Amino acid sequence: MDLRDPADFFRFKRTSVCFIVEESLFLSNRTLSLDDRTHEYLLSVSVDETDLLRELRAETAAENKFSVMQISPEQGQFMALLVKLTGAKRALEIGTFTGYSSICIANALPDDGELVCCDDSDEWTLMARKYWQKAGLQDKITFYLQAASITLQTLLEDSAGSFDFIFIDADKQNYPLYYEQSLKLLRKGGLLAVDNTLWSGSVADPENMQPGTRAIRRFNEMVKNDNRVTKSLVPIGDGLTLIVKDFE
Repeated sequence: MDLRDPADFFRFKRTSVCFIVEESLFLSNRTLSLDDRTHEYLLSVSVDETDLLRELRAETAAENKFSVMQISPEQGQFMALLVKLTGAKRALEIGTFTGYSSICIANALPDDGELVCCDDSDEWTLMARKYWQKAGLQDKITFYLQAASITLQTLLEDSAGSFDFIFIDADKQNYPLYYEQSLKLLRKGGLLAVDNTLWSGSVADPENMQPGTRAIRRFNEMVKNDNRVTKSLVPIGDGLTLIVKDFE
C-alpha cells in the first residue's frame, strides 16, 4: 500500500477507523468492576506488600473479629504513593486500628518526617504499637490514646496549618467534625484522604437507612458541596475520598 496514492490513503483511513471502533468496544468509559480474577491480577502486578505488613494483616485476621476494618494492601500502597507524591513531612492519622495504614504512611515519610496517630482503643492499638517497634518506626510516630476530637483540638492550639497529609478512618458519625478540624490542621495544598466513603455500596441503596450509611451519605454530600476544596472519590478499597485544601 502506497499512502501517497489517494486511493490507497482513503482505503487505509477506512480500515483504521473500523479498527478503532472495533477496539473501543473492549475499552471502558467507567470504572472497571473487579472480579476475583482481575483483583488477583492487580495484586500480582502492582502490590509489593512487605513480609511485616503481611504478618500484621494475618495476625489481625486471626485475633480481631473486626479485621474487615483493616485497609486493603493495594490501598495501603496507594496511600504511601500519595504521601511521596505530595512530598509530605508531617502526617496525621485519625483512627489507627491495628496499625497497617500507619506503617504504610510512616514508611513513606522522609527520615525526618513525623506521623501523629490518634485512637481511643488501647486493645486494638496494642498490636499497632508492637508492629511499629518491629518496623523500627516508633521514633517517627507520636501516638495519642484518647478521643480523636480531643486530640485534634489539642493539635489545633499549636499546629494549625502544619500538616501535609491527613488520613481519616474513624467513627463515621463524627466525620463532619474530623473533616473541619482536619482542614484547619492542613496546610494550603495539603491532602486529606477519607476512608469508607462507598461503605460497601450501601450509600447507593436508598432503602438502607442504617446510622453509618446515613452518616457517610451526609459526609459525601457535604464534601461535594464544599467549594473550598478540590476532591475526588476514588473507588479503591471501600472508597477513598481525596481532598486538597485550596485556601489558607
